[in-house]
Amino acid sequence: MGVNSITLVGRAGRDPEVRYFESGSMVANLTLAVNRRSRDDEPDWFNLEIWGKQAQVAADYVRKGSLLGIIGSFKLDRWTDRSSGEERTKPVIRVDRLELLGSKRDSEAMAGGGFGGGGFGGGEPSEEEVPF
Repeated sequence: MGVNSITLVGRAGRDPEVRYFESGSMVANLTLAVNRRSRDDEPDWFNLEIWGKQAQVAADYVRKGSLLGIIGSFKLDRWTDRSSGEERTKPVIRVDRLELLGSKRDSEAMAGGGFGGGGFGGGEPSEEEVPF
C-alpha cells in the first residue's frame, strides 16, 4: 500500500485557465505559490489541476492572489515535444479538495483590483506577504 497525499496552503499565482470538453467535464489549471518558513526564501510554485464541480468553483471564485487550501495527489504529466521529439515531464498536483480560505471581503477587494486589508492585519500587504 502506498500513500500519495499533498496538503498545501498558498496563494493563486494567476487566474485559473478553464477548458470544457464535449463530454461535459471541465478542468481548471492554475499555479499556487507557497511561502517557506523564512521570509528570505523564494516561494515554492506548484501546478494545480482541478476537475469537475471543484473546477467550476475555481473558475467562479479563484483569482490571482486568492488564498487557497488544497488536498490532492502528485502526478507526473508526460508528453513528447512536437518540435524536438524529446520526452517532457511536468509535476502536477491533482486537486481532490479545494478550500477558499480568504474572507469574502478579501475576494471583493481583489475583484476591485487591490487588497482591502482584510486578512492581512489591516493596511496594504507588504512585498513579503504576497509572493508575486
